[in-house]
Amino acid sequence: MLTRTLDLDGPVHYMDFGGTGPTLVLVHGLGGSHLNWMKVGEKLARRARVVAVDLVGFGLTPPEGRSASVHANQALLDRFIQAVSPNEPVLLMGNSMGGAISVMQAARRPERVSGLVLVNPAQPRAEETKMERAVLFQFALYTIPGVGEFFVKRRAARFGPEKLARGMLKLCCQDLNRYPEGVVQAHVDFARERHERMPWSNDAFVEAARSLVKLLVRKKQFREMEKSIRVPTLLVQGSEDRLVPVTNSRELARVRPDWTYVEYQGVGHTPMMEIPDEFIATVETWMDGPGRGALGNGERVARAS
Repeated sequence: MLTRTLDLDGPVHYMDFGGTGPTLVLVHGLGGSHLNWMKVGEKLARRARVVAVDLVGFGLTPPEGRSASVHANQALLDRFIQAVSPNEPVLLMGNSMGGAISVMQAARRPERVSGLVLVNPAQPRAEETKMERAVLFQFALYTIPGVGEFFVKRRAARFGPEKLARGMLKLCCQDLNRYPEGVVQAHVDFARERHERMPWSNDAFVEAARSLVKLLVRKKQFREMEKSIRVPTLLVQGSEDRLVPVTNSRELARVRPDWTYVEYQGVGHTPMMEIPDEFIATVETWMDGPGRGALGNGERVARAS
Protein backbone atom coordinates (compact mmCIF):
# COMPACT_ATOMS: atom_id res chain seq x y z
CA MET A 1 0.00 0.00 0.00
CA LEU A 2 1.58 3.24 -1.19
CA THR A 3 0.53 6.88 -1.07
CA ARG A 4 0.93 8.64 -4.40
CA THR A 5 0.22 12.02 -6.01
CA LEU A 6 -0.66 13.07 -9.56
CA ASP A 7 -0.54 16.59 -10.98
CA LEU A 8 -3.93 17.42 -12.53
CA ASP A 9 -3.82 21.22 -12.46
CA GLY A 10 -2.77 20.72 -8.86
CA PRO A 11 -1.98 17.72 -6.66
CA VAL A 12 -4.38 14.77 -6.54
CA HIS A 13 -3.61 12.28 -3.81
CA TYR A 14 -4.48 8.61 -4.06
CA MET A 15 -3.73 5.38 -2.23
CA ASP A 16 -2.32 2.52 -4.31
CA PHE A 17 -3.31 -0.79 -2.73
CA GLY A 18 -1.33 -2.80 -5.26
CA GLY A 19 -2.51 -5.67 -7.39
CA THR A 20 -2.11 -6.37 -11.09
CA GLY A 21 -4.29 -6.49 -14.16
CA PRO A 22 -7.31 -4.26 -14.84
CA THR A 23 -7.72 -1.16 -12.68
CA LEU A 24 -10.33 -0.72 -9.95
CA VAL A 25 -10.83 2.90 -8.84
CA LEU A 26 -12.41 3.53 -5.42
CA VAL A 27 -14.34 6.80 -4.99
CA HIS A 28 -15.25 8.02 -1.49
CA GLY A 29 -18.32 9.93 -0.38
CA LEU A 30 -19.07 13.37 1.05
CA GLY A 31 -16.68 14.06 3.91
CA GLY A 32 -14.76 10.88 3.11
CA SER A 33 -11.31 9.98 1.82
CA HIS A 34 -9.11 7.07 0.79
CA LEU A 35 -9.31 5.91 4.43
CA ASN A 36 -12.88 4.74 3.89
CA TRP A 37 -11.48 1.80 1.91
CA MET A 38 -8.76 0.81 4.40
CA LYS A 39 -10.32 -2.55 5.31
CA VAL A 40 -11.09 -3.72 1.76
CA GLY A 41 -8.45 -2.20 -0.54
CA GLU A 42 -5.77 -4.85 -0.16
CA LYS A 43 -8.28 -7.71 -0.42
CA LEU A 44 -9.76 -6.24 -3.59
CA ALA A 45 -6.20 -6.18 -4.96
CA ARG A 46 -6.40 -9.97 -5.25
CA ARG A 47 -8.50 -9.33 -8.38
CA ALA A 48 -7.20 -6.05 -9.84
CA ARG A 49 -4.89 -3.12 -9.44
CA VAL A 50 -6.69 -1.02 -6.82
CA VAL A 51 -6.38 2.73 -6.28
CA ALA A 52 -8.44 4.99 -3.99
CA VAL A 53 -8.61 8.61 -5.11
CA ASP A 54 -9.07 11.64 -2.86
CA LEU A 55 -11.41 14.01 -4.70
CA VAL A 56 -10.70 17.74 -4.75
CA GLY A 57 -11.35 19.23 -1.31
CA PHE A 58 -11.23 15.87 0.48
CA GLY A 59 -8.58 13.63 1.98
CA LEU A 60 -5.16 14.97 1.03
CA THR A 61 -6.21 16.67 -2.23
CA PRO A 62 -6.35 20.46 -1.76
CA PRO A 63 -8.53 22.69 -3.96
CA GLU A 64 -5.71 25.02 -5.07
CA GLY A 65 -8.15 27.00 -7.16
CA ARG A 66 -10.18 23.97 -8.26
CA SER A 67 -13.86 23.41 -7.53
CA ALA A 68 -15.04 20.71 -5.12
CA SER A 69 -18.47 20.43 -6.78
CA VAL A 70 -19.68 17.04 -7.95
CA HIS A 71 -19.51 18.14 -11.59
CA ALA A 72 -15.92 19.34 -11.23
CA ASN A 73 -14.93 16.19 -9.37
CA GLN A 74 -16.49 14.01 -12.07
CA ALA A 75 -14.31 15.83 -14.60
CA LEU A 76 -11.33 15.30 -12.30
CA LEU A 77 -12.18 11.60 -11.95
CA ASP A 78 -12.24 11.31 -15.74
CA ARG A 79 -8.72 12.78 -15.95
CA PHE A 80 -7.57 10.57 -13.08
CA ILE A 81 -8.81 7.47 -14.91
CA GLN A 82 -6.92 8.55 -18.02
CA ALA A 83 -3.76 8.94 -15.95
CA VAL A 84 -3.88 5.63 -14.06
CA SER A 85 -5.31 3.50 -16.87
CA PRO A 86 -4.62 5.21 -20.21
CA ASN A 87 -5.29 2.18 -22.41
CA GLU A 88 -8.13 0.31 -20.70
CA PRO A 89 -11.46 1.20 -19.06
CA VAL A 90 -11.72 0.81 -15.29
CA LEU A 91 -14.13 -0.69 -12.81
CA LEU A 92 -15.49 2.12 -10.62
CA MET A 93 -16.56 1.52 -7.01
CA GLY A 94 -18.24 4.52 -5.39
CA ASN A 95 -19.82 5.10 -1.99
CA SER A 96 -22.50 7.74 -1.35
CA MET A 97 -21.48 10.92 -3.25
CA GLY A 98 -18.77 8.82 -4.88
CA GLY A 99 -21.51 6.54 -6.19
CA ALA A 100 -23.33 9.47 -7.79
CA ILE A 101 -20.08 10.71 -9.34
CA SER A 102 -19.38 7.20 -10.65
CA VAL A 103 -22.83 7.12 -12.28
CA MET A 104 -22.09 10.49 -13.90
CA GLN A 105 -18.74 9.21 -15.18
CA ALA A 106 -20.22 6.01 -16.61
CA ALA A 107 -23.01 7.94 -18.34
CA ARG A 108 -20.83 10.72 -19.73
CA ARG A 109 -17.67 8.76 -20.58
CA PRO A 110 -18.85 5.18 -21.09
CA GLU A 111 -15.74 4.21 -23.03
CA ARG A 112 -13.67 4.68 -19.85
CA VAL A 113 -15.81 2.52 -17.53
CA SER A 114 -16.06 -1.28 -17.73
CA GLY A 115 -18.27 -1.79 -14.67
CA LEU A 116 -19.77 -0.20 -11.56
CA VAL A 117 -20.08 -1.13 -7.91
CA LEU A 118 -22.42 1.36 -6.23
CA VAL A 119 -22.25 1.29 -2.44
CA ASN A 120 -25.22 3.08 -0.83
CA PRO A 121 -25.00 5.60 -3.69
CA ALA A 122 -26.38 9.12 -3.36
CA GLN A 123 -29.42 9.27 -5.63
CA PRO A 124 -32.82 10.95 -6.00
CA ARG A 125 -35.34 10.27 -3.25
CA ALA A 126 -37.96 7.62 -3.85
CA GLU A 127 -41.59 8.67 -3.37
CA GLU A 128 -41.93 6.53 -0.23
CA THR A 129 -38.64 7.69 1.33
CA LYS A 130 -38.84 9.48 4.67
CA MET A 131 -35.64 11.24 5.69
CA GLU A 132 -34.73 12.07 9.29
CA ARG A 133 -35.57 15.69 10.04
CA ALA A 134 -32.10 16.42 11.42
CA VAL A 135 -30.46 15.15 8.23
CA LEU A 136 -32.85 17.11 6.01
CA PHE A 137 -32.26 20.25 8.07
CA GLN A 138 -28.49 20.01 7.71
CA PHE A 139 -28.60 19.54 3.95
CA ALA A 140 -31.10 22.40 3.65
CA LEU A 141 -28.61 24.65 5.45
CA TYR A 142 -25.81 23.59 3.11
CA THR A 143 -27.78 24.87 0.12
CA ILE A 144 -28.04 28.45 1.41
CA PRO A 145 -25.03 30.59 0.39
CA GLY A 146 -23.24 31.96 3.43
CA VAL A 147 -25.44 30.06 5.87
CA GLY A 148 -23.98 26.67 4.98
CA GLU A 149 -20.42 27.91 5.37
CA PHE A 150 -21.23 29.56 8.70
CA PHE A 151 -22.97 26.45 10.02
CA VAL A 152 -20.12 24.08 9.15
CA LYS A 153 -17.40 26.37 10.53
CA ARG A 154 -19.30 26.99 13.75
CA ARG A 155 -19.93 23.27 14.17
CA ALA A 156 -16.22 22.55 13.69
CA ALA A 157 -15.22 25.21 16.23
CA ARG A 158 -17.77 24.02 18.77
CA PHE A 159 -17.11 20.28 18.69
CA GLY A 160 -13.53 19.92 17.46
CA PRO A 161 -12.17 17.31 15.04
CA GLU A 162 -12.38 14.21 17.26
CA LYS A 163 -16.00 14.70 18.27
CA LEU A 164 -16.97 15.58 14.71
CA ALA A 165 -15.25 12.50 13.29
CA ARG A 166 -16.91 10.21 15.81
CA GLY A 167 -20.26 11.88 15.17
CA MET A 168 -19.94 11.38 11.42
CA LEU A 169 -18.99 7.73 11.86
CA LYS A 170 -21.91 7.20 14.24
CA LEU A 171 -24.27 8.79 11.71
CA CYS A 172 -22.97 6.33 9.12
CA CYS A 173 -23.07 3.27 11.36
CA GLN A 174 -25.07 4.13 14.52
CA ASP A 175 -22.94 1.79 16.66
CA LEU A 176 -19.21 2.59 16.57
CA ASN A 177 -18.47 -0.87 17.94
CA ARG A 178 -19.56 -2.30 14.58
CA TYR A 179 -16.42 -0.94 12.95
CA PRO A 180 -13.40 -3.28 12.86
CA GLU A 181 -10.40 -2.49 15.04
CA GLY A 182 -8.47 0.58 13.98
CA VAL A 183 -11.10 2.16 11.72
CA VAL A 184 -12.45 4.72 14.20
CA GLN A 185 -9.02 5.78 15.48
CA ALA A 186 -7.62 6.14 11.95
CA HIS A 187 -10.48 8.47 11.00
CA VAL A 188 -10.16 10.48 14.23
CA ASP A 189 -6.40 10.92 13.71
CA PHE A 190 -6.96 12.02 10.12
CA ALA A 191 -9.66 14.49 11.19
CA ARG A 192 -7.17 16.09 13.58
CA GLU A 193 -4.62 16.36 10.77
CA ARG A 194 -7.13 18.00 8.43
CA HIS A 195 -8.20 20.42 11.17
CA GLU A 196 -4.62 21.49 11.79
CA ARG A 197 -3.24 21.54 8.24
CA MET A 198 -6.17 21.94 5.83
CA PRO A 199 -8.17 25.13 6.49
CA TRP A 200 -9.96 24.71 3.15
CA SER A 201 -11.78 21.54 4.16
CA ASN A 202 -14.96 23.16 5.54
CA ASP A 203 -15.63 25.31 2.48
CA ALA A 204 -14.93 22.37 0.16
CA PHE A 205 -17.39 20.20 2.09
CA VAL A 206 -20.15 22.80 1.74
CA GLU A 207 -19.47 23.34 -1.96
CA ALA A 208 -19.66 19.60 -2.60
CA ALA A 209 -22.79 19.13 -0.47
CA ARG A 210 -24.57 22.05 -2.13
CA SER A 211 -23.79 20.78 -5.62
CA LEU A 212 -24.87 17.24 -4.70
CA VAL A 213 -28.28 18.44 -3.53
CA LYS A 214 -28.74 20.44 -6.74
CA LEU A 215 -27.80 17.38 -8.79
CA LEU A 216 -30.19 15.00 -7.07
CA VAL A 217 -33.28 17.22 -6.96
CA ARG A 218 -33.33 16.93 -10.75
CA LYS A 219 -34.64 13.39 -10.46
CA LYS A 220 -35.64 12.88 -14.09
CA GLN A 221 -32.25 13.95 -15.45
CA PHE A 222 -30.34 11.77 -12.97
CA ARG A 223 -32.58 8.77 -13.66
CA GLU A 224 -31.83 9.17 -17.37
CA MET A 225 -28.12 8.88 -16.58
CA GLU A 226 -28.76 5.73 -14.54
CA LYS A 227 -30.86 4.23 -17.35
CA SER A 228 -28.16 4.96 -19.93
CA ILE A 229 -25.50 2.84 -18.22
CA ARG A 230 -24.53 -0.22 -20.27
CA VAL A 231 -21.92 -1.92 -18.09
CA PRO A 232 -22.27 -4.66 -15.45
CA THR A 233 -23.38 -3.02 -12.21
CA LEU A 234 -23.57 -4.20 -8.60
CA LEU A 235 -25.75 -2.12 -6.28
CA VAL A 236 -25.33 -2.76 -2.55
CA GLN A 237 -27.23 -1.06 0.26
CA GLY A 238 -27.42 -1.16 4.04
CA SER A 239 -30.96 -1.46 5.38
CA GLU A 240 -30.33 0.99 8.24
CA ASP A 241 -28.74 3.82 6.25
CA ARG A 242 -29.80 7.21 7.67
CA LEU A 243 -28.24 9.26 4.86
CA VAL A 244 -29.32 7.22 1.81
CA PRO A 245 -32.47 5.39 2.92
CA VAL A 246 -32.89 1.85 1.68
CA THR A 247 -36.11 2.75 -0.15
CA ASN A 248 -34.05 4.81 -2.61
CA SER A 249 -31.93 1.84 -3.67
CA ARG A 250 -34.95 -0.46 -3.78
CA GLU A 251 -36.54 1.92 -6.28
CA LEU A 252 -33.32 2.07 -8.31
CA ALA A 253 -33.20 -1.74 -8.34
CA ARG A 254 -36.70 -1.70 -9.84
CA VAL A 255 -35.62 0.85 -12.45
CA ARG A 256 -32.61 -1.33 -13.34
CA PRO A 257 -33.67 -4.96 -12.79
CA ASP A 258 -30.67 -6.09 -14.86
CA TRP A 259 -28.34 -4.82 -12.14
CA THR A 260 -27.38 -7.09 -9.25
CA TYR A 261 -28.91 -5.78 -6.01
CA VAL A 262 -27.71 -6.89 -2.56
CA GLU A 263 -29.23 -5.52 0.64
CA TYR A 264 -27.40 -5.93 3.96
CA GLN A 265 -29.71 -6.18 6.96
CA GLY A 266 -28.75 -4.16 10.03
CA VAL A 267 -26.00 -2.28 8.19
CA GLY A 268 -25.67 1.48 7.72
CA HIS A 269 -24.15 3.84 5.17
CA THR A 270 -20.68 2.30 4.82
CA PRO A 271 -20.80 -1.50 4.35
CA MET A 272 -17.16 -1.62 3.22
CA MET A 273 -16.19 -0.29 6.67
CA GLU A 274 -18.83 -2.00 8.81
CA ILE A 275 -18.79 -5.51 7.34
CA PRO A 276 -15.64 -5.64 5.17
CA ASP A 277 -15.43 -9.44 4.89
CA GLU A 278 -19.06 -9.82 3.82
CA PHE A 279 -18.66 -6.89 1.44
CA ILE A 280 -15.60 -8.46 -0.20
CA ALA A 281 -17.45 -11.77 -0.55
CA THR A 282 -20.35 -9.99 -2.27
CA VAL A 283 -18.06 -8.21 -4.72
CA GLU A 284 -16.04 -11.32 -5.55
CA THR A 285 -19.19 -13.41 -6.07
CA TRP A 286 -20.50 -10.75 -8.44
CA MET A 287 -17.17 -10.61 -10.30
CA ASP A 288 -17.36 -14.37 -10.83
CA GLY A 289 -20.96 -14.16 -12.04
CA PRO A 290 -23.00 -11.26 -13.43
CA GLY A 291 -20.03 -8.90 -13.21
CA ARG A 292 -17.53 -11.10 -14.99
CA GLY A 293 -17.21 -8.46 -17.73
CA ALA A 294 -16.60 -5.62 -15.28
CA LEU A 295 -12.85 -6.14 -15.30
CA GLY A 296 -12.68 -6.32 -19.07
CA ASN A 297 -12.92 -10.10 -19.48
CA GLY A 298 -16.50 -10.77 -20.46
CA GLU A 299 -19.70 -9.53 -21.99
CA ARG A 300 -21.23 -6.26 -20.84
CA VAL A 301 -24.76 -6.04 -19.58
CA ALA A 302 -27.15 -4.51 -22.07
CA ARG A 303 -28.90 -1.26 -21.35
CA ALA A 304 -32.24 -1.46 -19.59
CA SER A 305 -35.17 -0.80 -21.86
